[in-house]
Amino acid sequence: MNNHQIGLVKETFTKVEPIAEIAGELFYSRLFELDEGLRRLFTSDIKEQGKRLTDVLGAAVHHLHDLDRLVPVVHKLGLRHWAYGVEPEHFETVGEALLWTLEQGLGEHYTPEVADAWSTAYWLLAEVMQDAVSGADHPAPALVAA
Repeated sequence: MNNHQIGLVKETFTKVEPIAEIAGELFYSRLFELDEGLRRLFTSDIKEQGKRLTDVLGAAVHHLHDLDRLVPVVHKLGLRHWAYGVEPEHFETVGEALLWTLEQGLGEHYTPEVADAWSTAYWLLAEVMQDAVSGADHPAPALVAA
């Protein structure tokens, strides 16, 4: 992930933050539409879960330039999600729901370039989470291109 992509993700996230509650609702609605079976993994209130999602996403976006701080946190997040019952195939569905949610929330600001930047960020972070479970020593490739 290069610095330009990181900038796009950070810039567009500032447009999503004001509608974080709506974005959370859209995300979970879409997620369960894509895979109703995932509903079993969520025992807490979905509105509260949506807030946690946008908080975690915001923290990750904020630290995209600070890998030393970001990767260990995302690694632990992966371990927690594994304990909740998340399977590797769920990452595809979550990614699809996230990108769809961003498209809805950003409207005309969701350009192909923005979509690519968010997709890259999501899949790199998802890889860190998945590698946490597999026990990889190096959880992810460099998120920022030199």
